[in-house]
Parts: sequence; structure tokens; C-alpha cells
Amino acid sequence: MRFGTSIMGWFCRNAGLALANNGETLTNNVEGNTVGSLTERQKAIIIGSFLGDGSMRCKTHALVEINHAASQKEYVDWKFNELREFVSTPPKVRRGNAGRIAYRLTTRSLPVFTGIYKRFYRDGHKMIPKELELHPLTLAVWFMDDGCKSYNAVYLNTQQFSITEQKQLRKMLKEQHDINATLNRDKSYYRLRIAVNSVGRLKKLIKPYLLPIFWYKFPTTP
Repeated sequence: MRFGTSIMGWFCRNAGLALANNGETLTNNVEGNTVGSLTERQKAIIIGSFLGDGSMRCKTHALVEINHAASQKEYVDWKFNELREFVSTPPKVRRGNAGRIAYRLTTRSLPVFTGIYKRFYRDGHKMIPKELELHPLTLAVWFMDDGCKSYNAVYLNTQQFSITEQKQLRKMLKEQHDINATLNRDKSYYRLRIAVNSVGRLKKLIKPYLLPIFWYKFPTTP
């Protein structure tokens, strides 16, 4: 799969730098060589983070904020290294409510993020754009953020999104990757359940991008 032009013309037609050993390529060249632009790889990581636990804030310009449990420090540090040129200070430990300790990464407020914010946010709330290309790296980050397993099934914890948006994501998974998913009730909310017969396909797509600390999220079979 190659990046298309479905989100703000972000994804270039020409791929340059090999990213993994499965034939996938992502270029690290910025579009038009503009100083401060995002590479395709960085865009894929940011989009995957937005589908998961990532968020943005915007006044004059937008910033990206990433919070994970302190136990996932290695994962946050990986994102920091990928986005280092847009970050002023390294990730920091943050103490939250009920004694929860998080590890937080915040970028600078920059014009390069403002267009993304306008695409993914409406009235200050995160939303799913109607057109969104899910590159395997995007899927991998989404899974590392919000994936989990139960027996032979895999879930994506999409409870933050509306039913309509979750159906939209389900359709994207099917049309772009032939991955079957259903809406699964989780108490008073819903989340996406990857069909058992599609778990192997998802695993094949994203495993080359998956950090080893997250391999446990997949069932041992298939």
C-alpha cells in the first residue's frame, strides 16, 4: 500500500525510503522540501496516535500531546524520537488523578500541525474525517495505543468515537485492507472487534512496524 492524497494532499505518490522488510515504503523526504514539514512517516504516526490516545490543542497554532502510562515509557520515547524536531523538551512524568502516573510528550505549537487539527477536530472535539487512508504504520500505532486481545479476538478501544464514526472506521478497514470488524458492546459504550478470521491479516500488516513490547497484544493463534 502506498500513501494516497485523501487527507489534505498529505501523502505523496513517490515513495523513497524503505521502512520495513515487507515491501512497504515511506519517504522521509518532506513535501516540497519545506522547512518544518512533516514526512510521510511522521504523518502516519501522528494519525495513528489520533485514532488512539493522542490529542491536540490549538490557539494560534496547534500542538500534539501524547500521554501513556509510565510503564510504556519506551513507546513514548519512540514517538519522541520520531517527532524530535518538533519537540522542545523530552517527555516527562506527570502525576494525575487517583495516583495515576503518566509519561507525556508535547510538541511545540506550530503551523505544520494546525491543518491537521482542523481536519481532525470540530468544536474542540476529536473526530474521524470522512476520508482517511489507513497505512499499515498508522494501523500499527493505533493498535499499540488502543489494541487488546481476548482469547482469539482482537479489539480496538474506539469508545471515544461515536457509533457513526466507528462504523466509518469499520468500513475503512474492510475497504482498504479487507479486515472484517464488528461493533462490540463494552458496558454502555461500543468498540471495534476484529473478526477472528481477520486477526491474521491485521497481524501480517502491522507486525513489521510493531515494537516488540506490544507483541503480547496479539493472540498466540492464528
